Amino acid sequence: MRSENGRELAVEPVVNKAVPKSASAPAAKTDCATEPLLFQDLARRQVLADFSGGYLSSDGGTLLLRQIDRGLGVSRSIAACFCDARDPRRIDHQLEELVAQRLHAEALGYEDLNDHDTLRRDPLLAVSVGKADPLGLDRWQDRGTALAAPSTLNRLELSNHRRSRYHKLSHDPRKLEATLLKVATRCLRRDRKQIVLDLDAMGHLVHGLQEGRHFSAYYDGYCYQPLYVVCGSVVLWAQLRVGDTDPKEDVLRALATILPVIRRRCPRARILVRGDSGFCREELMAFCEAEAIDYVLGLPKNAVLNRKIEAHLAMAAARQCLCGGVNVREYTEFDYQTQKSWSRSRRVVAKAEVTAQGNNPRYVVTSVSSEERAAQSLYEDLYCERGNMENVLKQQTLDLRADRLSTHHLGSNQLRLWWAAFAYLLMERLRALTLQGTELAEATVGTIRTRLLKVAAAVRVSVRRVYVQLSSAFPMQAVFRRCAQRLAGLKYEAG
Repeated sequence: MRSENGRELAVEPVVNKAVPKSASAPAAKTDCATEPLLFQDLARRQVLADFSGGYLSSDGGTLLLRQIDRGLGVSRSIAACFCDARDPRRIDHQLEELVAQRLHAEALGYEDLNDHDTLRRDPLLAVSVGKADPLGLDRWQDRGTALAAPSTLNRLELSNHRRSRYHKLSHDPRKLEATLLKVATRCLRRDRKQIVLDLDAMGHLVHGLQEGRHFSAYYDGYCYQPLYVVCGSVVLWAQLRVGDTDPKEDVLRALATILPVIRRRCPRARILVRGDSGFCREELMAFCEAEAIDYVLGLPKNAVLNRKIEAHLAMAAARQCLCGGVNVREYTEFDYQTQKSWSRSRRVVAKAEVTAQGNNPRYVVTSVSSEERAAQSLYEDLYCERGNMENVLKQQTLDLRADRLSTHHLGSNQLRLWWAAFAYLLMERLRALTLQGTELAEATVGTIRTRLLKVAAAVRVSVRRVYVQLSSAFPMQAVFRRCAQRLAGLKYEAG
């Protein structure tokens, strides 16, 4: 295939044909690195393999990421939070290109910077990043590698903590924090009637001498304890904290920052804060009451609370004996106030549960009235829904490796946590905007990546176009095509 001027640069497979040896030719030395790999014959045919196919890509779906990123302006917004002090005459990689390379690779499952030693030769990732020369043939050094090396991306993370002639890409943490909140809040519908903010402080184990690490008996290891605030399936807040931080710390600052942005976006929405017993503190409840927002928080059990539901536990135990070993629950509610820490009496909903292992009482404290929500509905339908938030954070950790916090500095590990949050945002928007009505409408980030983004592609680069040939045997062709068509027809919100 030729371009209009007859010149074309192509990255395509090369078929090796076996050449019979001449009987008189002397035996030549064999290079083990280029020798074909032999596999079991297929009928009368030999099965050979080598690595001479050219720089193909296994991530054809990165074109979808490119579309959603350019539409939402995620990489552009992140790049605006950095200060680039490099000499523009001596650089090959613009700041926004570095950000996009790191972000797209994170979404594709390459959270380790060492992966970029090979990924920098991927022509399709270069197209996704926005490289005008996706084959890297016009570079004045490292010709043939279009993208940045791991060392360059590492300086992007460490420039806030190193002072040298090489570390000139510093970032403003407050601006990045605000950017995540701004971009994530734009994902919420303006006409929403209720917004639930889920709080969670999960432990991320570390395996080195990271700054701010602390031993946790609960997690049985050294860890960080980041604070997450999630609204539905969107992560609004991801703040890395040292391992000995109380769960309630930093929550008030986070909510004070989030609430004005939410209210500007959804002025008629009723806001409710939901969290487990680690966040049940007088300061948080008083803050919510002062801000006229509701809360549903887990309440740690104690002897006084247990005595209040003794009759209900006895009734549940009797029903459990009659039912033959199944879990039995009774619900009740009452007003409760601690002796010292609470400033006022509040509504408490209790679940008196008896299981095969014994009594399992649970309590929540709430500002929602009994006229609006009965005790059982409040616990089962409202409080227990926070499990959906935990599934979101599992995708952050298991699919995007948000817990890979292996740099020494707390600030650079915070930046890695933000990379994972922004990458999740791209994948979540891809799912919400283009995959509804398909078999991947409720899929996790890992499933979407494996089934939709991981598709073999050959890239042909000419003067006038980049031609990407996806695998003809790709089983998700219909979903991929629909996804691309929906992306092309989307109208994105300005700003």
